[in-house]
Amino acid sequence: MSGEMSPIDRAKFIAAKRAVDFIEDGMRVGLGTGSTAAWMVRCLAERVKAEGLQITGVPTSARTADLGRSLGLRVVSLDEAKWLDLTIDGTDEFDPNLNLIKGGGGALLMEKIVATASDQMIVIADISKQVEKLGSFPLPVEIIPFGWQTTKTLIEETLINLDVMGRSSTLRLDRDQPYITDQGNYILDLHLRRIGNARQVSLVLNQIPGVVENGLFIDICDIIVLGHGDGTVEVRDINNGTVTQDRIEVVDGDNLFTDL
Repeated sequence: MSGEMSPIDRAKFIAAKRAVDFIEDGMRVGLGTGSTAAWMVRCLAERVKAEGLQITGVPTSARTADLGRSLGLRVVSLDEAKWLDLTIDGTDEFDPNLNLIKGGGGALLMEKIVATASDQMIVIADISKQVEKLGSFPLPVEIIPFGWQTTKTLIEETLINLDVMGRSSTLRLDRDQPYITDQGNYILDLHLRRIGNARQVSLVLNQIPGVVENGLFIDICDIIVLGHGDGTVEVRDINNGTVTQDRIEVVDGDNLFTDL
């Protein structure tokens, strides 16, 4: 039962469960992609079922859309929703200023569009995602397939003039073929190790021909909900400068919220 959950799974679930408390009846909500976001979608579906909430969800990937629909959530496109009250998503890394690296799940383009079309972005994470400086996690960059090797070379040459520790990149693969995003693009993972000036790196990368978007989320996240394996949850609000702590009990049956 609940005791079978690993500390990391418990932390993800606790963060997800606390984050959906921010959702109110009638809201239009961006639904993130990835393992932690999948727990959030399931927690939201439980609230909708139990409380009869009227929620409109805008997914950041095809697999999140499929999950939401399978759980009975109303799922629409961003064009239909137009603007969102909030987005809840996971992250691969976050720094003390709540800047993020995202895209490990391959949905960074839709995730960034949806997040920036929201009044508020709430990020859910476990403590392993916290870093002093971004860059340990490879930075995903979505690029068009045409001339991708040229784009790769241009990116690596551009990195020479930026404040990063590593400059190599690899094409993300799905088995032995290039990974294809929902928009039909490729992803390059940049092994930077440490990013000294994330804002500069983001701006420069997006000026390179062939680059569609990068996984640096700068000044987009408003709140981090940080789950811990012992059941405690911490909420950090960058705008209010507040940090609050709570405790969530994991009861039998909660382990039904499984990852994608």
